[in-house]
Amino acid sequence: MKLDLPRPIWLLGWVSLATDAATEAIYPLLPFFLTRLLGAGAVSLGIVEGAAEAVNSILKILSGRAADRASAKRPIVIAGYGISSAVRPLIALTTSWPQVLTVRVLDRVGKGIRGAPRDAMLALWATPHTRGKVFGFHRAMDHAGAVVGPAVASLFLFLYPDYYRTLFALTIVPGAVAVALIFLVDEGAAGAGEAGRAGKARGPGGAAGLPPPFTRFMIVLTIFTLGNSTDAFLLLKLTDAAGGVRFVPLMWSALHVVKAAVSVVGGSWSDRIGRRAVIGTGWMVYAAVYAGFAVSNRLATLLVCFLAYGFYFGFAEGTEKALVADLVSPERRGLAFGIYNAVLGVGALAASLVFGLIWRSYGPAAAFSTGAALALVATLMLFAIIGSPHAADSRDE
Repeated sequence: MKLDLPRPIWLLGWVSLATDAATEAIYPLLPFFLTRLLGAGAVSLGIVEGAAEAVNSILKILSGRAADRASAKRPIVIAGYGISSAVRPLIALTTSWPQVLTVRVLDRVGKGIRGAPRDAMLALWATPHTRGKVFGFHRAMDHAGAVVGPAVASLFLFLYPDYYRTLFALTIVPGAVAVALIFLVDEGAAGAGEAGRAGKARGPGGAAGLPPPFTRFMIVLTIFTLGNSTDAFLLLKLTDAAGGVRFVPLMWSALHVVKAAVSVVGGSWSDRIGRRAVIGTGWMVYAAVYAGFAVSNRLATLLVCFLAYGFYFGFAEGTEKALVADLVSPERRGLAFGIYNAVLGVGALAASLVFGLIWRSYGPAAAFSTGAALALVATLMLFAIIGSPHAADSRDE
C-alpha cells in the first residue's frame, strides 16, 4: 500500500511513536506494579486508569475549543507533549497507589491538552478520500511505538530483573525526542486554507453547531464505551494466567504489532466501503475477545484472544476519527474531536469502576461478559440509527 502522505503527517506519526514507546514501556507493568508491589486491589486499579483517562478526555474538549479559535495549533500540541514527557518518569518515585494516580492523571493532562488539536492538525492534510488512511497511519505509528516500548522494557528487565523504577525513569529519553520533533512540524498555509474554504462552503449549521449525525454517533459510542474498561484488566488476567509479569510486556508488544499492521488497512478500507461497516466489524471483534476472556483461563486461549484484540483497534480507532471528520465542518473539528475523546474517557472511567466492582463481587467472567454484551448492543445501534456516510460523498470537497 502506497503511503504518499504529507511530511507533517509523517512527523506527527514519529512524535506519536516516540511518545507511545515511553508510555507503553510502563503501562503493561502497571497492573503488576500496583497490585503486587504497592498492594492495590482491582478497584484501585480501575480508579487509577479510569480517572486518568477521564481527566485526559474532558481536557480534550477545552483544548479542542482552544484549537478552533487559535491561529496556530502547534503551541498547544507542544505544551501537551511537554507536560507528559516531564511527569511520566516520576512514577519511578511512587510508593503508594494514590501517588501513582497523581502521576497518571498529570500524564493524561498532557495528553488531554494535545489530543484534539493534534487530530485537527492531521485533518488539515487529509482529503475526504484519504481521511481513513491518514488517521489509520497515525494510529499505526502510535501502535508501532507501543511495540518498541514494551520490547525494550522486556530486554531491560531481562538484563536487570526487578529494576522497574530505573526503567520508568529512563522513559524521559523518548519523551524528550517526541517534544523535539514537534518543532519540525509546519502547520502550512495550504492545508489550513483548504480546510477554511471547505468549512465556508458548508453554509448554515457547519460553524454554528455540531450536526445531528455527529450527536447520534456520540450516543452510540457512549453505549460501546460503557463496556470498554481499561486494558489493565486484560493484562491482569494475562499476568495471573502466565504466573508472573516477566513476559507480559512482550505480549503487549505483540498486540501492538497487530494493531500497527491492521490500522492502515482498516482506515484505507473505510475510505472505500464506508466507515460504519469497518467500525462495526471492529466492535464485533471486541465483543468476541471479551467473551473469550470471560470463558477461558488458559494462557494459550487468552493469548490468541489478546492478539485478536488488535483487530478491534485497527478497524475502529482511526475509522472513528475519520467519521468524526466526515460529519463535522473543519472549523468545528477541534471541539468535535474533544467531545469524541471526552466520551471515550468519561466512559472509560465509568466502565473501569464498574468493571472493578463486578470483578471483585462476581469474578472476572461476569465483568468481561458485561463488556461483550454492551459492545454487541452498541454495534446493533450503530447500524440502526447511524447513516453510512462515505468519504466520496463528503460535503467538504
